[in-house]
Amino acid sequence: MIHSTAIIHPSAKIGAGCEIGPYCVIGEFVTLGEKCKLHSHVVIDGHTVLGRENEFYPFASIGLKTQDLKWKGGVTRTEIGDHNTFREYVTVHSATADGTATRIGSHNNLLAYSHVAHDCQLGSHIIMSNAATLGGHVTVDDYAVISIAAVHQFCRIGRFAMIGGCSKVVQDVPPFMIADGNPAETRTINKVGLERNGVSEEAINALKQAYKILFREGLSIPNAVAKIETDLPPLPEIVHLIQFVRTSERGISK
Repeated sequence: MIHSTAIIHPSAKIGAGCEIGPYCVIGEFVTLGEKCKLHSHVVIDGHTVLGRENEFYPFASIGLKTQDLKWKGGVTRTEIGDHNTFREYVTVHSATADGTATRIGSHNNLLAYSHVAHDCQLGSHIIMSNAATLGGHVTVDDYAVISIAAVHQFCRIGRFAMIGGCSKVVQDVPPFMIADGNPAETRTINKVGLERNGVSEEAINALKQAYKILFREGLSIPNAVAKIETDLPPLPEIVHLIQFVRTSERGISK
């Protein structure tokens, strides 16, 4: 189902069952998976590959050239999984360096005016609220929720993390935590989000203790991590939190 006003390059690959609405534009190197739906005025360009059953609302712009001034040409890509929703005016830019890619997983919900910059790496089941903005090279892990916030380049947002509205994120947000403020600080664990996603009561209680050790006892990060390893059980959530903190390059939002 392709509207007569849509402009589709002859070399674009359109999967079976796609719906392409009025005034959409699809570029030469685009691949649409099966049953994708473009409502109207959607632009998908660049070397962009999308999985199946993604939905795009009016004026979404996907896969266009990076805004990064370091771009020197070459082939850069945008890779998107399955069952994602891109609401009105969402922008997703291609990567910057030749051979690199901006990637988005599956089952994500990007609300109106949200922005995914060059070289970002997003997991799955992520929610970005209206006007949430990711700088270049940001990593967002599974099940994170980002309210109306701005995330600095090269930051990492951990899995099941939640960022409050109007926050300015300049350091990594640890997994399972809520960060809020300008600049953002880690406030508590994301208890409601963890419960909704079936995380065990034992793990939630352990994460509460880990939060207190990391953010309330005045310890240095190495000492806090050592105390967590000594005092708390090696549950998968605790092990993941420790690994995230240890590998942080920008530091964590305290």
